[in-house]
Amino acid sequence: MGECKIDHSQDDVRHKLASQQAYLPPDLYQDLQRWLTEPQPQAVLNEVFHLLKKYDLAAAAEQA
Repeated sequence: MGECKIDHSQDDVRHKLASQQAYLPPDLYQDLQRWLTEPQPQAVLNEVFHLLKKYDLAAAAEQA
């Protein structure tokens, strides 16, 4: 799969986090919410967005 050329904003990541809340452990969800209250580097936002994007489809070992 090719690299995504879209830069995702912190709001994009917040929305993706909210959409995956049902699949995330509560402590991870809360930690990510707190983390998103501070400015984050663009490359990290993009990576987190894509990790969240398919979290619900990942195997349990990969989720851990």
